[in-house]
Parts: sequence; structure tokens; C-alpha cells
Amino acid sequence: MGTSGGPLSGLLVADFSRILAGPYASMLLADLGAEVVKVESPGGDDTRTWSPPVRDGVSTYYLGVNRNKRSVALDLKDDGDRALAQELARRADVLLENFKPGGLARFGLDYETVAQTNPGVVYASISGFGSGPGGRDLPGYDLIVQAISGLMSLTGDPEGPPFRAGISVFDVMAGLHATIGTLAALNARHESGRGQHVEVNLLSSALSGLVNQSSAFVAGGVVPHRMGNSHPSLFPYEPLPCADRDLIVTAGNNTQFRRLVEVLGVPELADDPRFARNEDRTANREALRPLLVECLRTRTAMEWFRDIIAAGVPCGPINTVDGGVRFAEEVGLDPVVVVGEGDAAVPSVRNPIRFSDSQARYDLPPPALDEHGAELRRWLAAPPHPATQEEPR
Repeated sequence: MGTSGGPLSGLLVADFSRILAGPYASMLLADLGAEVVKVESPGGDDTRTWSPPVRDGVSTYYLGVNRNKRSVALDLKDDGDRALAQELARRADVLLENFKPGGLARFGLDYETVAQTNPGVVYASISGFGSGPGGRDLPGYDLIVQAISGLMSLTGDPEGPPFRAGISVFDVMAGLHATIGTLAALNARHESGRGQHVEVNLLSSALSGLVNQSSAFVAGGVVPHRMGNSHPSLFPYEPLPCADRDLIVTAGNNTQFRRLVEVLGVPELADDPRFARNEDRTANREALRPLLVECLRTRTAMEWFRDIIAAGVPCGPINTVDGGVRFAEEVGLDPVVVVGEGDAAVPSVRNPIRFSDSQARYDLPPPALDEHGAELRRWLAAPPHPATQEEPR
């Protein structure tokens, strides 16, 4: 097995995770050059069956977070398969898992056991609520954490019910935090020669990710509430209706507000004492909003978009996902890459990180279940070559 170069080339990741948070983290590591072995149960990652939509019969959910990996199906209840899994853990630089805390101990794959034979391993665990006695047995689903963390209380119309976010936002955040923690632990290993256990949980990621809203309570004693599309501390910073549809208009400081009202043809609003400072505009938003809307309704959203952007004020149309992809193409971000070749090629969303010297790779399409099982089993059953020791090259 070989892999293209990349900033993480030479690292072996044993990925025992499934669903979203862990696979997203391991895909980011794989994109950057790490060799990722995706260990699945004989039934496969649950997201293989999460459909519709599908592409060539395969769930696009699964396809979205599993490129650049090799799959092996191992039944951890089987003695032979369990021994192969333990050997993979012994050779790995990184082991990533999102079982319930302690769930891998019965298979000899918990951190303490793995570290006995692989003291340099960076062992990254993702759970719902941490490994403490109060949270270790709670099921860790993103939607549950959106509810418990308070995010849903902030999302939706003020007069309507709470809403979930349109994506599993805390699974993604936890995956990012696990990736950051893993890279930090790998860097620390350069100095100490030792690995360590990195723990991330969805609720902690959620409270961190709520940023100004959680800080409002922790630092200010204020419990935030649903405001629809409005911002608690800024105005304008929300959709405003134009002649044909809404346009997101934001003025994050006094200079931007002055430029905005100049473009709208009402420069006098910048000197109105009710609107001169951000705190004034926020306090008097109900008086200011109709004055802005009166101007915006005279032209289409895209006409205003071009002029407001040209004035240096952030704004943007409200697109569907296809519009978002097309916009990224228009501004030169090349958001879609094709992973793999021939009939196996799969369109995928580009890794968002750009380097001046290195590059992300897009070599392997998301694997079929146990697609690389035979070669991985042979490699794990053979003694490591003395020259390369643990590397699956």
C-alpha cells in the first residue's frame, strides 16, 4: 500500500470510528496524506445505508466523509479478527474511535491496553458527553446535543418552536476538535517520544462552538433567546427584503453602516443619533429596519448585492446548496474535486485547507465495505519489516 505525499505523509491512522464526527476527522487526516485504515464491523458503517440521496446505489452521506481511506471489515468478537485489530492498533501512529467510553476495553483496544505495546500512539476518543460517571453512558447523537446544549433554543422564529440546525453541526465541530487535538498530540510526541489519550465530546464542542451565546451566560449571566435571523449584538446583520427576495445585509461597524446608507441613498441615517453607533442601532433596530427596507425594496437583491459589495459592505444572496457551490465556482474556489478514476470516480467537496508548499490529495474514492480487506489482512498477519517497522508501505 502506498499513498501520495502530503504534510501528514508517513502517518498511519487506525480508524475505528463510524457515522460522522470520527469519519470526518479521519478524512481530513487522510486528505493531508495520512494512511487511514477504516475498520468496520461486518455490517459496515451505518451511514452506508443512510439514504436517499444516493449515487450509483451508495449513500451520498457515506461518500461525503470517507474518501482517501482503505476499508477492512473485522468482527471484534472473533478471536482472529480481534488479533488483527490489535495488531493494527500496535502499528498505528493514531487510533481514532467513537465508541461509548470504555466500549473498546473488552476487545483489548482501550487506550491503556494499546499504549502498553504502542506507547507512542495518539489515541483520540470522541463521545457524546465525556468519560465521566455522569456522561459516559449517555447516547451521543448530534440532535440530542443540539437540544441539551441550548442551540435549538436559539434557532427558529421567536414565536415558533425550537429548530435543529440544517446539518449535524456539533458532530462536525467535534470532528474538527478531534483533528486539532490529534495534531497537537503528534507535535508533543516529537518532544516527549510518547503518545497520549485525546478526548473530545459533543457537548463540550457545542458549548465552545456557541461562542458569544454561551459567553453571554457564563460571563454576563444573560440567557440568550431565539431571535429568528437577527443578531443579539449587531444591526443590520440579517436578511432584509428587496424587490424580489431577501438579501443578507451586514454592517459590523460604524464605517460599514455609513457606506451602506450612502449606497442606499439615505446618508443622513449615519448621523441620526438613534443609529450613529452599533449599540444605538441594535437598541433601535425596530425603527431602523423599515427605513432600510424602504430603500432596498426599490431594486432586486442581485442589483443591490453588486452595489453594496462594491462599497465595501458585506452582503450576500440566500442560496440553496447548488447556488452555494456555483458561487464558490464563480469566485475561483474550485469547490468540487473528482476522487478516483474511471467508473469508480466520485465528485467530492474539496478539502478547505490550502497550503503554499503542500497539497491535499484525492487519490482514493470512498471504499466499498472490506474493499481492501485481503491486502490489509495479509499485511497485518505478516511481521513488520525491520527497516520500515510499522509502516504499511
